[in-house]
Amino acid sequence: MIAYILIALGFFMRLIPHVPNIVPVAAIAIFAGAYLDKRIVPWLPLAIMALSDLIIGLHQTMFFTWGAFILIGFMATRLKENRTMTKMFAGTVLAAVIFFIISNFGAWLVMKEYPLTANGLLVCYIRAIPFFRNALVSNVVFIFVLSGVYEFAKRHVTGSNLEKVLLAEHVR
Repeated sequence: MIAYILIALGFFMRLIPHVPNIVPVAAIAIFAGAYLDKRIVPWLPLAIMALSDLIIGLHQTMFFTWGAFILIGFMATRLKENRTMTKMFAGTVLAAVIFFIISNFGAWLVMKEYPLTANGLLVCYIRAIPFFRNALVSNVVFIFVLSGVYEFAKRHVTGSNLEKVLLAEHVR
C-alpha cells in the first residue's frame, strides 16, 4: 500500500508546476531503500519517472536520470539497519551529489549543447549548480517528511488493523 502512495505522490508532484528539481523522487528512492523491501526499491522511482515522463515528454537524458534514482535507492538500502538522523541526512546529501554527477554527465554526453571536451563537461556542471541546490533542499525536506510521517504512523498503528495496510512492505 505504501509503495502505491509513494508512486502517486511522486507522479503528482512531477506533473504539477514546480521549481526545477523540487520533487520527491530521490527522497522516495532513499525512503524505499531505507524502509521497504529491497525487491521494490528500483521499481518505485522507475514507475514515477516512466509514468510521468510519458506525460511530460520523454527526453534524451531519461536513462541517466532514471538510472541515477535507481542507484540512489539501492545505495539507501545500506541505511536499513541503522537509520539515524545523521546517516539519513548524509545519504540525502550523497543522493543529490550522485544525481548531479550522473544526470549532468548524461546531458553533456547526449544533448549536444556542450562540446564533448573536458571544458564542455565543466561548463555543463557549472551551469547545473542552481539545480543541484534545489535538488539538495528538496531531498532533505522530502526525506525528513516521508520518514517522519512513516515513523509517526508506525508508532501509532502498530498493533491495530491499520498496521497490515500501512506497514505491509516494512521489513522488520
